[in-house]
Amino acid sequence: MIPLLNDERQTGVTVKQEIAMTQLNLPEPIAAYFESDRGDAEAVARCFTNDAVVRDEGHTYTGIAAIKGWKSAASTKYAYTSSPLSAVRQGDRHVVTCRLTGDFPGSPADLRYVFRLERGRIASLEIKA
Repeated sequence: MIPLLNDERQTGVTVKQEIAMTQLNLPEPIAAYFESDRGDAEAVARCFTNDAVVRDEGHTYTGIAAIKGWKSAASTKYAYTSSPLSAVRQGDRHVVTCRLTGDFPGSPADLRYVFRLERGRIASLEIKA
């Protein structure tokens, strides 16, 4: 059994997940996204630029308010944890493969998160199967 961080109830991040993110040496905005993913939608939205774009499950969300709504709806609809497994840089993109485990159809699933960063924040995120 893996011991939990004191604030896991707020963040949903286990010690194992935190070690994995550290070993992957993720850029700060991407690490912050995964750390805040199980927190509130507001924390996730703060990781993005004002005009950022998220593409997930066939939908596109543009701007902070839309991204906040997307994350809030996803967190309400499903209970899940994400564990980053690998990260590679491809040009101006960072591709992080994550294992999502939860109460959604097809769980667990390995998904690719394709990030593009600007000015220390996430400018775009596309989540692919």
